[in-house]
Amino acid sequence: MPLARRLKTGDAVAIGLGSMIGAGVFSVWGPAIGVAGSGVLIALAIAAVVAYCNATASAQLAAAHPVAGGTYAYARAEIGPWWGFIAGWSFVVGKIASCAAMAMTFAAYAAPAGWQPAVAVGAVAALAAVNCFGVTRTALLTRILVACSLLGLAVVVAFGLAGAPVAAPSTLPAATAYGVLQGAGLLFFAFAGYARIATMGEEVVDPARTIPRAITLALAGAVVVYALVGITVLAVLGESATTSTAPLADVVSAVGWAPLEPLVRVSAASASLGALLALLTGIGRTTLAMARERDVPAFFSKIDERWHVPRRAEIAIALLVISIVLVADLRGAIGFSSFGVLTYYLIANAAAFRQEGGTRRYPRALQVIGALGCLLLVNTLPVVASLVGTIVIVIGVMYRLVRIRVQRLRL
Repeated sequence: MPLARRLKTGDAVAIGLGSMIGAGVFSVWGPAIGVAGSGVLIALAIAAVVAYCNATASAQLAAAHPVAGGTYAYARAEIGPWWGFIAGWSFVVGKIASCAAMAMTFAAYAAPAGWQPAVAVGAVAALAAVNCFGVTRTALLTRILVACSLLGLAVVVAFGLAGAPVAAPSTLPAATAYGVLQGAGLLFFAFAGYARIATMGEEVVDPARTIPRAITLALAGAVVVYALVGITVLAVLGESATTSTAPLADVVSAVGWAPLEPLVRVSAASASLGALLALLTGIGRTTLAMARERDVPAFFSKIDERWHVPRRAEIAIALLVISIVLVADLRGAIGFSSFGVLTYYLIANAAAFRQEGGTRRYPRALQVIGALGCLLLVNTLPVVASLVGTIVIVIGVMYRLVRIRVQRLRL
């Protein structure tokens, strides 16, 4: 049974913005400024360029292959089943970790000490339930959460820039080339959300037109928001941003508007929920596509007849996210997620590079830049994150080899 095509351009843009304008914009500035120093805006530009190249690759592929599954489906069609499997496996395991990171960030803003694990688990369970009752409900809730997030960010930018001390940026650490690249790698994590639109290619109206437009609009909106917020944090906090765990809340306090801090915290929690909701949706669709090809158990290919969603996959993903929330920390989840995401987009660029003729919408140079950017940024990640990510991909490859071997023996 195919998924129902119900999402229009506005719905898809909202889901893309909900995926990008999440926990990252509220928390990434401290670590990014700590490594990039005065070059943090250059790092933001690098991350944006790589994200744009990846977005155009995803858009070009999605227009030619308007089905659920994202790069898993695209790479299977363009460069072969093995590359598709690695892309899909990287996406699922990386984004499961990202879901855990978003849930933990939500709890850090919304819950008192001691209650954060329980609140994070509750958030995952609640949003998984929303996903199980139809994609139009997902789009509506995402719109509401994005609006709350943008309201909080507007307050930070408006009051922050109005009261910013002019001399604060001069206190920033000096930039180095490696530090700027590290900062770009961290900031890229905050951008990684536009692929949620492409993974829902089987549920949008007129996908050949809607998906490219929605990806471009969502990414452009996120770049503008991030640039404004980054400039505000630099102008107000300067070097003190490197030690802040909640830099945007600290911005409003530093300029004498401490009563607005609860509003910023509510917006941060809303942003985290919006990203978590969209991530859970995208992972469920990729898992569905992989189950249809038997790259994960076929049990997960079942679509609910009433609500037209892959309910079994949604529930399984939620349980895995909850288990990570209960045993992992935020930094480890983010590092592991970044490894999976960059691997996924590396393969997306390779698949888009292979497209010919009428399916080509963008010059190949963009895919080359995107692939090289992914390789460069993945090498700035912590060694442990890269090692664990490699091990998990190898485990996935071994699983598929065994599954193919068993299938051949049965013939």
